[in-house]
Amino acid sequence: MSSTKSLRIGMIGFGPFAQFLAKTMIRQGHIVSATSRSDYTHLCTQLGVSFFRDTSAFLESGNDVILFSTSILSLSQVIKALPLECLKQPTLFVDVLSVKEYPRDLMLQVLPHDSDVLCTHPMFGPESGKDGWKDLPYMFDKVRIRNEAACSDFLHIFATEGCKMMEMSCQEHDEFSARSQFLTHTIGRVLAEMEVEPTPIDTKGFQKLVQVKESTSRDSFDLFSGLFVHNRFAKQQLRDLELALALIKLRLESRSEELEQS
Repeated sequence: MSSTKSLRIGMIGFGPFAQFLAKTMIRQGHIVSATSRSDYTHLCTQLGVSFFRDTSAFLESGNDVILFSTSILSLSQVIKALPLECLKQPTLFVDVLSVKEYPRDLMLQVLPHDSDVLCTHPMFGPESGKDGWKDLPYMFDKVRIRNEAACSDFLHIFATEGCKMMEMSCQEHDEFSARSQFLTHTIGRVLAEMEVEPTPIDTKGFQKLVQVKESTSRDSFDLFSGLFVHNRFAKQQLRDLELALALIKLRLESRSEELEQS
C-alpha cells in the first residue's frame, strides 16, 4: 500500500464520482464504507465497500475520515440531517465539491467543534482521470486541522497517485473556478441551447467548441446551478460575459453601418 496508514474512510453520497475515488482508495489498501439516499448495496458488495442504509450506524462505525460527495445543492440538507451525536471520536471531515467557501462555512457551522475540516476539489473526474491521476490538479485547504497525521495520510492518497497538489484558500479557489469551470460550463450550455453540431467543414477551433458543449452537457443542470448559486464570484462572471457579448455586438453593428455608408 502507498499511504503511510490505512484509513477508514466513510463516504456520504456514492454517485459516480465517489465510486471513482473509492476504487483508488481501496486499491491503496484503505477501508471504505458509504451511505447514500439511493441503495448501492449490490454495487458496494462488488467494489468491496461496506454500505449503510442507516446513517446512525454509519456514523457509529468509527471512520477516521468522513467524505462528503453529495451534489452542491443537496449538501445543506444532508449535513443538517446527520445524527452527529452518534460520532464516537473526533473525525476528519472532507468535501470534494466544486465550490469551496459554501461547504467550508456549512461544515464549520454544523459539525462538532472537535472535528477537523479539510476542503478539497479534485480537478478531474471519471473521464479525465480514467488513465490515472498523474499531474492532475488537486486543490485543498486545511480549514481546521488538529490531527495533522490523519490529514496528511488522506492527502497522501492523491499525492501518491501523482496529483499536482495545490494548497490554496477556499476564496482563491472560488475566484479561479468562476473564471474557469463556471465560465466553461456557461459557454457549453449556451452552445447546447444553440444546438451547435459538427459540420463537414469544421475548423480545429470549432471542434474544440463542440467538445466543450458535449462535455458540459454530460454534467447535470444541478451541478451547473450549484456552481452559480453557491459561488459568489460566478454572478460577476455572468455579468461580465453578458457585457462582453453586448460590446462585441455593438462593435459589429457599428462597423457594419460604417461599411454601408462608405
